[in-house]
Amino acid sequence: MVDASQIKEHMEIVGSCGHHVGTVDHMQDGRIKLTKNDSPDGQHHFLPLSIVASVEDGKVKSSMNHVDTMAQFQNA
Repeated sequence: MVDASQIKEHMEIVGSCGHHVGTVDHMQDGRIKLTKNDSPDGQHHFLPLSIVASVEDGKVKSSMNHVDTMAQFQNA
């Protein structure tokens, strides 16, 4: 599992395919809170830390493609 302290505000989240999923707002309750600015519905969403495969090159990379990653969106 990835160390949550590696995940920083404004990092891009990408699927394993490299496609954009969202932008980190901050970590909250062990989950990644995404900014609402680039959310498809204008709302904050959360992603479980368990979907993160790595943090490298300033990006949070999911273990799933962007479609499957977005299917993991959780509301508050």
